Amino acid sequence: MGSDKDADDLTRKNKKINLPKPTRVKNKPNPIQITAEQILLEAREQQEPEFGPPKLKIADPDEHADNLLRERKKFEDRIRRARQNINPQHTMGSDKDADDLTRKNKKINLPKPARVKNKTPNPIQITAEQILREAREQQEPEFRPPKQKIADPDEHADNLLRERKKFEDRIRRARQSISEWIKYATWEDKQKDLIRARSVFERAVDVDYKNSTLWIKYAEMEMKNGKKDYARNVLDRAVQYLPRVNQLWYKYVHMEEMIGNVAGARQIYERWMSWMPEKEDWLAFVKFEVRYNEVERARAIFERYVQCHHGVEAWIQYAKFEVKIGGDVLRARNVFERAVEMLANDEGSEKLFVAFAEFEEQCKNVDRARCVYKFGLDHVPKTRAEDLVKKFVCFEKRYGDREGIEDAIVGTRRFEYEDEVRKNPLNYDSWFDYIRLEESAGNRERIREVYERAIANVPPANEKRYWNRYIYLWINYALYEELDTGDVERAREVYRECLNLIPHKKFSFAKIWILAAKFEIRQLNLTAARSILGNAIGKAPKLKIFKNYIKIELQLGNIDRCRTLYHKYLLWNMQSFYAWITYAEFEKCLEALAKDDDDAGFREEKKQGIKRARRVFERALNYFPASEPDKKEGRSRLLEEWLNMEASFGNLGDFSLVQPMLPKKLKRRRQIETEDGSAGYEEYIDYLFPEESEKPNLKILEAAGMKKRKFSPEEGYEDF
Repeated sequence: MGSDKDADDLTRKNKKINLPKPTRVKNKPNPIQITAEQILLEAREQQEPEFGPPKLKIADPDEHADNLLRERKKFEDRIRRARQNINPQHTMGSDKDADDLTRKNKKINLPKPARVKNKTPNPIQITAEQILREAREQQEPEFRPPKQKIADPDEHADNLLRERKKFEDRIRRARQSISEWIKYATWEDKQKDLIRARSVFERAVDVDYKNSTLWIKYAEMEMKNGKKDYARNVLDRAVQYLPRVNQLWYKYVHMEEMIGNVAGARQIYERWMSWMPEKEDWLAFVKFEVRYNEVERARAIFERYVQCHHGVEAWIQYAKFEVKIGGDVLRARNVFERAVEMLANDEGSEKLFVAFAEFEEQCKNVDRARCVYKFGLDHVPKTRAEDLVKKFVCFEKRYGDREGIEDAIVGTRRFEYEDEVRKNPLNYDSWFDYIRLEESAGNRERIREVYERAIANVPPANEKRYWNRYIYLWINYALYEELDTGDVERAREVYRECLNLIPHKKFSFAKIWILAAKFEIRQLNLTAARSILGNAIGKAPKLKIFKNYIKIELQLGNIDRCRTLYHKYLLWNMQSFYAWITYAEFEKCLEALAKDDDDAGFREEKKQGIKRARRVFERALNYFPASEPDKKEGRSRLLEEWLNMEASFGNLGDFSLVQPMLPKKLKRRRQIETEDGSAGYEEYIDYLFPEESEKPNLKILEAAGMKKRKFSPEEGYEDF
């Protein structure tokens, strides 16, 4: 250990380079400048070589083996001494000292770079590439064992034995490594020992017969040595074990074809096709037959191919084969027609229609091509017809007239609308645009189909705001069936289905009830119209329904029905001032019927109408003070309407009936209340009725009594 330390100190001293300290240059810059790279290069050249043992020149393999044995023994002795004499703590410390020593040995004290004031470039420049190139040239060559020259047969046999032993050892260590087996067999093949090479391959096959590379290398070895029967045997066994590996079949067929055995290659293809391989393998069989001008055999193979792979691409390839190889247009057209019959509704059929149309276009049959495009557009779903539509538009631009081009453009827009409604079926504006497009085209079946698809998208929530646009789809559908197609029964069915679909308990649409009733009136079916409006009043009464129903009955001259409807209207909404006023105006209109008549009977009827109108106002003014005392503005409006009506009666009018009941208008102030408190005052108009000013105290008692006795509009209804 002491001698090792002394040797390390000696090595460290040898590595240390004592260079002079850089002097400060006070004179002007030297015209010849030396760069830092040159200084490092010269210092490395002047460095003394490291101390080491003399190098041994070994030329004999036995001497080389002895040298290796000595070195291994030295290392083993060092390890044994370290295990016996050094404890773990001392080991850690010694490792640290060794690291410090190594770090000190690696440290090279280089002179500090001098400060150069002249920074002009040196005329002789050295690049980093030159430094690396010179270092690589000075590098010692790698050690390689000497080549052996064998001249004696016995020595050659011994060498083969050693090599075989190496290969056997490798195989024993890695039995599943097929690459080692292949190397072994290839080496035996190079030694011209074919029997041993076969033996190695057979042993490898026993290890892993599913490895296709092994079979191919085995067969290639036999073919390279001209053993075609052996190669045929190997490939026949391979395709029996691995029938789904296409590479083995290709190798087998290629070998038979190379030796001229066409019948054998055809037989191998037939065996292969019985396994129903991929499309490329069938096409390889077809190309094989075409190479030997066997067109009928190739056609029969295509018939089997389209039965095995029942798809669009197979039929298109069959048709192209007939055009290119067979040259028979009729046969190609027959293939396309058979494909259309079988695959018109399958996925990918748009490619078939495009290929069929392009074929007819190449044959100068423009009408046939147009028919193919239109048939395809009728059968292919719009979601998959994008390419078909583009091809059809380009075709019409080349061969069509103005009408054909417009049809093609309609098809393009149809595809765009289909895309929109597919992305968002509840976008009813897109459905309206799509329907208008189809109505402009004029195809009834398409229009009805789009209408049916549109109304099938019912809003998901039972809220009226979601149904506002949707309900117009039904209205337009019914109007289209009635006005454009003239199908009355279909229009009636549309109205019926729409009314059954609407949830009337939550909300309803007066418009659809009224349109359904008017439709029945146009069909002279008054009973059905009255039934529809009656159901509307019973299920979902609305102001519009009452107004239109009364208007219809008034146009028909059914006065009693009108009075009945007004009675139901008041029962439904007695708080409506509009209902009382319109009822009174209705009675006034009846008075106007006899306005210019001098007959005594009509004058009497006129007086009765005036009395009825006055009774309506009287009933209303009796109802509101008792049931709705806060609606003073509405009572004032009723009195104003009554006063205007008396003025319109002329000599028969009586203002004294109304004037005593007119209220006084008063301006009052009230406090505005907010969440934060009072925010000021506002002025408003208040009405003071005569009974309130004369009997203020009795008013409260009377109102309390009237609450106990509810007003019924049926009281005195016969006087109406």
